[in-house]
Amino acid sequence: MSFVPVTGPASFRAGEPPREGLIEFSDERRTVALPIRGALPVLTAAHSRDDLHPSVALLSGAALLGMRLVAAGKFGPAPSGLAWQVGALERDDEERIIKLAAARAHAGLDAATAEGIVRAVLDAVVDAMPRAAPIATRRPPIASGAGATRNAAGHAPSRHTVDPDFTRRLQERVARARARSSDDRPQLVTIALRIEADEDELVAGAVRVVLQVHAAENAAHVCDAAILWSESGHGASHGFGDRARTHASIALRVAADAWPVLERFLALRVPDELTLDTDELVSLLDSGVAALKEAGVDVLWPRHLDRDLTAKVELTQVGRTTGTREDALQTGLFGPDALFGFQWQLALHGDSLTEDEMDQLAAAVSPIIKIRDNWTVVDPAMLKRAKRRMIRTVQPAAALAATLTNVVQIEDVQHEAVVGASLLKVRDRLLAAGTRSPVDVPAGLAATLRDYQRQGLTWLTELTDLGLGACLADDMGLGKTVQVIALHLHRASTHQLGGLTLVVCPASLLGNWEAEIRRFAPGVAVRRFHGSARSLEDVKEHTASAGGDGGFVLTTYATMRRDAAALAEVGWDLVVADEAQHVKNAQSSTSRALRTIPSRGRVALTGTPVENNLTELWAILDWAIPGLLGSRGAFRKVWAAPIEAGVDSGRTRQFADLIGPFLLRRRKSDPGIAPELPPKTETDHLLGLTREQVVLYETYVRDCMRRIEEADDETRRGLVLKLLTGLKQICNHPAHFLKQTNPKLTGRSEKLDLLDELIGTVLAEDGAVLLFTQYVAMARLLEQHLTKAGVTHQFLHGGTPVAERERMVARFQDGATPVFLLSLKAGGTGLNLTRADHVIHVDRWWNPAVEDQATDRAYRIGQTKPVQVHRFITQGTIEEKIAELLTRKKALADSVLAQGETALTELSNDALRDLVTLRKPSQDDD
Repeated sequence: MSFVPVTGPASFRAGEPPREGLIEFSDERRTVALPIRGALPVLTAAHSRDDLHPSVALLSGAALLGMRLVAAGKFGPAPSGLAWQVGALERDDEERIIKLAAARAHAGLDAATAEGIVRAVLDAVVDAMPRAAPIATRRPPIASGAGATRNAAGHAPSRHTVDPDFTRRLQERVARARARSSDDRPQLVTIALRIEADEDELVAGAVRVVLQVHAAENAAHVCDAAILWSESGHGASHGFGDRARTHASIALRVAADAWPVLERFLALRVPDELTLDTDELVSLLDSGVAALKEAGVDVLWPRHLDRDLTAKVELTQVGRTTGTREDALQTGLFGPDALFGFQWQLALHGDSLTEDEMDQLAAAVSPIIKIRDNWTVVDPAMLKRAKRRMIRTVQPAAALAATLTNVVQIEDVQHEAVVGASLLKVRDRLLAAGTRSPVDVPAGLAATLRDYQRQGLTWLTELTDLGLGACLADDMGLGKTVQVIALHLHRASTHQLGGLTLVVCPASLLGNWEAEIRRFAPGVAVRRFHGSARSLEDVKEHTASAGGDGGFVLTTYATMRRDAAALAEVGWDLVVADEAQHVKNAQSSTSRALRTIPSRGRVALTGTPVENNLTELWAILDWAIPGLLGSRGAFRKVWAAPIEAGVDSGRTRQFADLIGPFLLRRRKSDPGIAPELPPKTETDHLLGLTREQVVLYETYVRDCMRRIEEADDETRRGLVLKLLTGLKQICNHPAHFLKQTNPKLTGRSEKLDLLDELIGTVLAEDGAVLLFTQYVAMARLLEQHLTKAGVTHQFLHGGTPVAERERMVARFQDGATPVFLLSLKAGGTGLNLTRADHVIHVDRWWNPAVEDQATDRAYRIGQTKPVQVHRFITQGTIEEKIAELLTRKKALADSVLAQGETALTELSNDALRDLVTLRKPSQDDD
């Protein structure tokens, strides 16, 4: 159907407020009125049609011409200051207007009338487009032919493509036009909105908004806009200059953009005041005040309208554990019977509202309500909460989080929390848990606890007595195992619970746990739930009888994942997750399975609570103390994102206050922790590349960068990781990169040459070496090399059976095998290898904490010799740049760690090229 515009000047309502300007189209049956912004896409799209009515063609041509004038910056403020209009036009522009009108005149529409319509449309388009910048419309069609603009490919642009530069040019020209409108001088006035209302209006839930104008340099110089608009000249009582009205109009436009209700002012000849209905008042309170403040416009409320109604969340224990003290110890204050709730508590001038006043507020239909003989303005969100006020139960850990931070997160908004007396007592106990007098060491412990270990036992006891979990994050080698054994004995002897402790750990640590329990708690039962003949029958029998110390059950993460249902049927007193970084991914099947096993207390053990990002810490703590940090999504939004971005130091401190009571982190370097440890020396050995390595390195960089620069985003990430891995393999040895099965090894890598020197020196001094590499393939090459050199060694990797791992550790500790070759992932945690006095890292891992864990196999409690750590780094390569990144990374706070290898995939091509390009050493380096 072809719509025909109603012709004549009245059909385009140029006299209407510019934002409400309409174009009407009609046929025999209906009339359609479109705002100018809505009409522009229709008119530009219609331009190329052959069946247009002449009047539609007239409007379409005028709209396109108007858009070109805007793009050329040929517009400025109207005399009223309330609209944009066409500026001074050149002769060519005037001729285009006349020709367009003449060409599109038709029966019933003479050229003069057509020209009037064209000029009205031009003013409307020129007023509408700067308001909408950046404008989201189709690019004006460009006629084909000799004069048509061509793109880089030589083709005429499609009329449906958005000009990528158009928005930017439009914004720049609008800014220039606004600057011209103020004569390039500083702003003379600002505006404010004054709220007024008499008793009748307040009863009706309405108020008036009065526009007032302030001198920019003297806020005391003020007058109502009604006076500024009605008086002019030197004798005007307001005392403002001639340009003040224009400046006030511009400020009013900005305010209307911030809060659209003010557009009604733009329709008034004199913008004096507006009456707001209830919906508009709600809009003002809900978002308008904040948006106007952002735009520099104050909203001034009268003294008789009270706005001091505040909301707090009252957090109390609405259910409590009953029974004897022993019952309470078995469940804890935060056990299954614990129940907490919050309710909204509103206060006027600090005085809580009564129930009747809350009922009155809940029944209100307007945000203005009379309370205690005073009219009060109530925030709409607060009004909604008052209408549905109730006690909501919350998880104990969520109540505890609010207690520690004094805020509660409800519907993505933080509110001040008023904490009940019972929770305050718990908070005081938690904050004192790390400093209170140490508990007695249990009589059954066959060990002397160091002071920090005894303090750790006290801390674990306090948290688990409350029914809470804990994360013991001591450095590797500081004796986390013995502290847990002491906790088990303490609970068994003090509480008479007859409890069972389940330890879930990597397979490589089963033997270590069994040996430590037999050593430090002789006589306590210890069972392995592992292997094909595993059974829980005797454990279940003990649970049924509930007599004596139930002892320990040891299992692996893999077995736990398969048999979680059977494990969940046992009444565990404690569940311990050793090397808890294995459950740092809360979505993994291992993590989900661990969460299904109930117990009175949970203890996570890890030397690296954060390896890559804070979400890993969330996963560990959310298992140990479910609900403390909220959901994963809420945690990322509220805590992790602002902390990792480093934009809010206050949030970082608040987060530390929240997790501090539940995470105990001690380092070997802390004063008084392990003064008996011998010194540790770390040395970076800078090596060169052989000629073969140089050729491989440069060729691989060149080929991979070409493919990376041509790839899409998803493919690019994989190619970047492949490039980084390949370069590290080249730095190790050409045979590693080339995947050669029986290669010649000597003379092709300086790493092997240095390795021969170091091992020769260590063996001559009757020392022992831990030799780490992250690649099993590289370890196989090192095996071949050591075998050919006649060096006694052994190799531990992920496929080594558990029993063999234990025999290998015993052989090394006994001195039978002086060189222990280990893959970083398989041998980097849980092993006690204090026979070693040298640790060699053949290649660098992306996270310094992982390297430190591997080093701590030797540098731990029980080590009596100085430990030397050797790191091999090839100069000018990615290895050297990784070393620089790791140096900076160690200086970061524990709460903010970079994302290592994955983060490098997001580098720009130029930054990536700079990272991987081989740097030749300067003459000074020789």
